[in-house]
Amino acid sequence: MAPIATFIPDAAKRRRVQRTLAGYFFISPGLLGLALFLVGPLIYSLWLSLTEWDIISPPVFVGLENFRTAFLDDKLFWVSLYVTIRYTLVAVPLTLVAALAAALLLDLNIRGISGFRAIYYLPAMTPAVASVVLWRWIFNSEFGLLNYILDFVGLPKVEWLISADVVMYSFWIMALWSIGPMMIIFLAGLHGVPRTLYEAAEVDGANAWRKLWAVTIPQLSPVILFNLVIGLINTFQVFTAGYLLTAGGPKNATLFYVLYTYRNAFEWLKMGYAASLSWVLFAIVMVMTIFIFRSLGRAVHYEAG
Repeated sequence: MAPIATFIPDAAKRRRVQRTLAGYFFISPGLLGLALFLVGPLIYSLWLSLTEWDIISPPVFVGLENFRTAFLDDKLFWVSLYVTIRYTLVAVPLTLVAALAAALLLDLNIRGISGFRAIYYLPAMTPAVASVVLWRWIFNSEFGLLNYILDFVGLPKVEWLISADVVMYSFWIMALWSIGPMMIIFLAGLHGVPRTLYEAAEVDGANAWRKLWAVTIPQLSPVILFNLVIGLINTFQVFTAGYLLTAGGPKNATLFYVLYTYRNAFEWLKMGYAASLSWVLFAIVMVMTIFIFRSLGRAVHYEAG
């Protein structure tokens, strides 16, 4: 028979157990919040997507009927998806290029550059509703700032928010207003590029454009990939401007996907159908993110070591 002492954990093992328990104790509020406010609602929304629920009466299980309705019977589903994809295909590259250009300018070693960095980032700190109010005035067809400038230089006024053919251009312009966070990430990436690479390029006779394409862009490729994915996710979730500025109009030209989901949930009380639309959006974004990583991941340069 083995001695009783062999069944008693030694002091080191007891300390490891105590540290582990203490660690779980201190992170337990975070784990509880994660379960209550993220995992729980996700599971509940997945169940809701399989039901018909108007919030007032109890949910009725309908299986995959909501998904069938979305793909086969709901024309506005395809309209909202088209509007969102159209916005994304222009807004993401546009903001990437603008943010990178701003970061390159703000990386210059000149006097007062810190103040310019704060000014460029300041729009990102403006509340979304306040930004929409500002842009509503800028795009106003009668007395807006843009039309005032166009009239001053002798060009005809544009119905920025009234014409279905023009309104999306307004949203693409507004997308440039929020390049601050993306610009800061690019700026941090620029500070991580080894200066020795630029010195070597200068020795080889490279000009500014050659250094940009041969040194800066490859070294920033992980940052570009990150901003590309984040920009994709953000543009697929655009809501505030479409809701407050145009309410999805004119002629559903700005009926973004999240705005359409919101209408189903809180205006038409189709909460189960809205939950199914949310999961379709999740699947679309996940597939596109995986595609980006699979297709562009090999072109990304990572430092060895």
